[in-house]
Amino acid sequence: MGEHKRPETGKAGVDSGFSAEEKGKLREVALQAIRCRCLGRDMPEITVEEPRLKADGAAFVCIHKGRELRGCMGMLEARTPLWQTVKRMAVEAAFADPRFCALSSEELDGIDIEISVLTPMQRISGVSEIEIGRHGLFIRKGYRSGLLLPQVATEHNLDAEGFLRSTCHKAGLPEEAWKDGAVEIYVFSADVF
Repeated sequence: MGEHKRPETGKAGVDSGFSAEEKGKLREVALQAIRCRCLGRDMPEITVEEPRLKADGAAFVCIHKGRELRGCMGMLEARTPLWQTVKRMAVEAAFADPRFCALSSEELDGIDIEISVLTPMQRISGVSEIEIGRHGLFIRKGYRSGLLLPQVATEHNLDAEGFLRSTCHKAGLPEEAWKDGAVEIYVFSADVF
């Protein structure tokens, strides 16, 4: 499964009602954080007036170079203001994703940033509760866990069982582990932009 590829089309997640200005502000914060860290500069003071961006929020930031994933990191729980979560996760995605080497200054002009603002997680009991295109998955068993964002299922044309198998694989569990009653399965959605 080419999990590091991004297709040209396919909208997933939900529309949480963020305005174009709020989305633009979050993208600006992410890009500035990456650029400043990459170039060894101090981050300029950021003024955030938008109440939704100052409220605690969970988010993932994915960096793409063309159609290839270049880094993706996130915070599952809303513990810090959304804009600060995005700032931190952008830097983590660019420089701390263990699957990739750190982003170089030569790559800065060729990257795209995708932000996924997460909704709260809800535990489910069965495959019938998963809505492909709307839900992302988080699976946990013991100390192993794995998460796939809503767009992964649509990008790879997965049905609910395929999505569960892929999330188990990501967690380092056998692909059919989701059938085990000891495995916790959660769904969430995201506003992806």
